[in-house]
Amino acid sequence: MNAVLLILLLPMIVFAYIRLIKGEMHWSKKIGWTFLITAYVLFWTWFLLEYSDTNDYWRKIDTSVFYSPISARHSLTFWVFHLLSVMGLLSLWHKGRNQAPLVLVFSSMFVLFGVILQGLVIVQLVHPWDYISRAHQMGLLLGPIIHIFISILLLFSLLKNEMKLANERTFKHSGLQFLNEKIKESEHLMLWVLILFLPVLIVITLVLILFGQEYDSLAKVFTETTTWSFSQKPHPPYIEHQGHYLCTVAACGSPRIVKPLRLGKRAGQDIIVNRQLMVANAFEALIQDRFPRAHRFIRKNYDTYGYPLSKDITTPFKSNMTYILMKPLEWFFLLFVYSFSEKPEQLIHSQYKL
Repeated sequence: MNAVLLILLLPMIVFAYIRLIKGEMHWSKKIGWTFLITAYVLFWTWFLLEYSDTNDYWRKIDTSVFYSPISARHSLTFWVFHLLSVMGLLSLWHKGRNQAPLVLVFSSMFVLFGVILQGLVIVQLVHPWDYISRAHQMGLLLGPIIHIFISILLLFSLLKNEMKLANERTFKHSGLQFLNEKIKESEHLMLWVLILFLPVLIVITLVLILFGQEYDSLAKVFTETTTWSFSQKPHPPYIEHQGHYLCTVAACGSPRIVKPLRLGKRAGQDIIVNRQLMVANAFEALIQDRFPRAHRFIRKNYDTYGYPLSKDITTPFKSNMTYILMKPLEWFFLLFVYSFSEKPEQLIHSQYKL
């Protein structure tokens, strides 16, 4: 699904940059729009990549992974309306009101609905959750925030031009002139657009039903989730890390080789702690905080391959060999900790405190 979305968005992105290059606008505006579009592309690409690694509410997941803020079952509805809003943005940005009236109305409708949709996404994502850092959460939020900001800029520009034209034009037909006067007097022009949009919304929903969606999928895409603001579903118990690291079992080797330092606590159990184990755990703590996506990849592969291997290391000889084989990794972990931590030794020695 996400690969298809990126492919669908690619020509729109290319069109936006071509419009920037060929557009006859002031250089300061070109810089501003280049920054906005680039940020939009980057943060929405990241959103798609992060979303692809999340899970629906019925799956048991590791505590280092987050549940999906968007229900996979109803996600087609969400992404269809999202793509329509992006197409509306491109239409208003490229031609403004210099296009067929019906196209202009539809573009405005989709842009306005995109604002509402992204507002719901923001509310869904702001729910605090212990397993996502504030920086990571803000990264997910920036795509929807930029979408709303661009939408407001374009809608405000459209409304400004429309009010100006309404003051200048007159119609011979009494009905059209009456509507024109209402537009001049109205301070809530977009409310009329929203009312006109409702029949179109119904038609799109009916088409989506033919593709397996439900009539209320637009609501269920947020509610059939867990741990988020609109979530109404419970989740299974998290998968805890009950197994040992390779460095943990390696610390159980001969004292003169593995050099134990003290006892520590892990998953409520006493374990032997040595320098190698503390460095490895400090590395994981840093990468989980700074690079959560990389951490999930490492954790997933370790749980698949490393943990079963660690269960076979049951003798001092095997622990000694594991400790020696892990030395190059320990040096790499140590280099990483010293590169990204302001107080590396304090971080290392704080691991597995009783």
